[in-house]
Amino acid sequence: MLEARGLTRRFGDKTAVDDVSFEVADGQMTGFIGGNGAGKTTTMRMIMGVLEPSAGEALWNGEPMTREHRRRIGYMPEERGLYPKQPLIDQLVYLAQLRGVAPAAARARGLELLERFGLGDRAKDKLEALSLGNQQRVQIAASVIAEPDALILDEPFSGLDPRAVDAMADLLREFTSRGVPVLFSSHQLDLVERLCDSLVFLAGGRVAAQGTAAQLRRSGRVRHRLVLDSDAGWVRDVADRLGIGVVDVDGPRALLELPDDAEGRERASDELLRTVMARASIREYAEVLPQLADIYREVA
Repeated sequence: MLEARGLTRRFGDKTAVDDVSFEVADGQMTGFIGGNGAGKTTTMRMIMGVLEPSAGEALWNGEPMTREHRRRIGYMPEERGLYPKQPLIDQLVYLAQLRGVAPAAARARGLELLERFGLGDRAKDKLEALSLGNQQRVQIAASVIAEPDALILDEPFSGLDPRAVDAMADLLREFTSRGVPVLFSSHQLDLVERLCDSLVFLAGGRVAAQGTAAQLRRSGRVRHRLVLDSDAGWVRDVADRLGIGVVDVDGPRALLELPDDAEGRERASDELLRTVMARASIREYAEVLPQLADIYREVA
C-alpha cells in the first residue's frame, strides 16, 4: 500500500502542499484531481523523493519509503524525460536496465509495449520524429516497462487520442488486477470516474475531499427533478413555504434542493408531493446526484 501522511512542502513563505494525507490500496486505482497549482505534481514529487518534504512522509506498506522502494515504482513525471534523438527501443531498454531488468527481457518487453500502443513499426525511429501524442505513448511505456510494484502517473492521458486512452486504461487495469496500486492525476473527470476506485480532490494545496465517486456524490448537495404535465412556475411558492430551495424552473420542470438532514428532507419531500399531486399530475420526481465537476467546484 502506498500512503502519503501529512505531506507538506513550503517554498519560502508559500505553502504549496499543506498536510496532505491519503492512501492508495493494493489493486486500487486512485484519481488525483485538482486545478492548476493545486499541489498534485508537488505531492507526487515528494512521494518519489524528487522534492524533500517540509513535513510529513511517504510510506510503502507502512514503512518510510526508501530509495529501494522508489526503484520499484513506475513514475511518469509532468515534464517528460525521454531523449529526442535516441531510437525508441534503445531508450526503453536503457531505462529498463536502470531498474534492474536484463537487456534481453527489456528489449522483448519494450517491443511488446510499442506494439500495444500502435508503434511496433517505429521501434527504431527517433523520438523527435513522433507526434506529441505518440511521444506520450512512449513515455507511458517507459513508466511500466520494469513491471513496477506501484504506479504514479502525472497526467498520463494528456494528448492521447481515444484509441490510446482505451489502450492505456486496459494496461492500468492489468496492473491493478495483479494487486498494483495506481495513482494518477487528470483533469478528465469523466475518465477518472470511469476508471478509479477512489478519488482525492486537492484544492489550495490541501485535501478538499476524498472517497469513492458514490461517496462523494452523496456528500454533495442532492437535488430532485420534478416534472409536471403543465407549467411548474407555481411550485416556487410551495417550495418556499416548505423550506425547499428552488434552483431552476423551466416550463414543466423544476429543479429543487431539499434540506440536508435526512429527516427534514423526507418530511419536506412527502409534503411537497402531497401538495403538488392535489393540483397537477406528476410525470417524474427523481433524485439528481451531482456531477464530480460540480462537487469539485463546491469543495474547492
